[in-house]
Formats: sequence, structure tokens, C-alpha cells
Amino acid sequence: MATVEKMPMLQMGYDKLNTQLRELKAERPLIVDAIEEARAHGDLSENAEYHAAKERQGQVEATINDLEDKLSRAQVIDPKTLSGNKIVFGATVTLLDEDDKPVKYQIVGQAEADAKQGMISYNSPLGRALIGRTVGEDVEVSVPSGDKFYSVDKIEFI
Repeated sequence: MATVEKMPMLQMGYDKLNTQLRELKAERPLIVDAIEEARAHGDLSENAEYHAAKERQGQVEATINDLEDKLSRAQVIDPKTLSGNKIVFGATVTLLDEDDKPVKYQIVGQAEADAKQGMISYNSPLGRALIGRTVGEDVEVSVPSGDKFYSVDKIEFI
């Protein structure tokens, strides 16, 4: 029997997925209306509006199924309830790069990852390299742009 893998995420990521799900479910009746209207135009074999509406319906239903699956497997983690001296999911980490320039990342779930906002997925190359590390440890990570070297400067649970 297959086990269902939990999907860790912050409350922010859970809320974001829930909002997307509500928006897509609200779009369903509009798509049905568009299909009905396109059907009324007659011959379906050359009806671009009908085919576009059916394609959009398929995309929306697939996305709804995906979001419902993620939400059902969600394990919401509040970083403020965590502590310790090791990097874990939810930790905010300050790293020093090769030039001793500080960079700050929070380890988050895939749904909420946004490197530009300083939020990296726990299963990204850097996220995987950081999990379990402590202050003072050096981290080497291979990324598409080459190898990067960091030193763990600070671990916070905020």
C-alpha cells in the first residue's frame, strides 16, 4: 500500500493554495457558460471558441485536482514553535557567501518558494545542502551557474 507523503508548508503557503483553489472553483461556471455559448454557434469541428473553452476547462480541472491533493497532504508548520541549533524546515538562515557578504533565506515548501523574496524550497539544491547544518559549518552546493560556497552564520526561527 502506498503511503501518502506529507507536504510541509508555512501557513502563508497553505493560504495561497487555498486562495488559488477558491478562484479556480469560482471560474468553473464561467467556463461552462462559455462552452454553452460556443455550442450554440453550431458546427463544433471548426469552432475555435468551443475548443478554447474546453481546453481551459481541462486546465482548470487539472489544477483544481492538483491543489486539492497538495492541500490534503499539507502539514502546516509554524517556525515560531521550532527551536534548536540545526537548520530545519521553516528556519531562517543567514549565510556568508565567498565574499563574506550576508545572504538570508527561509527554508519553505515548494508552493511558497521564491528565491527573489529569500524563500527557498527545502528540496532545492541549496535547501537540501542546508538541512541539518549548524552555525559555523561550510556548505558547498552545485547549482546551474556553478559551485557556490557558503558559511552558516545564523539560524533563527521567526
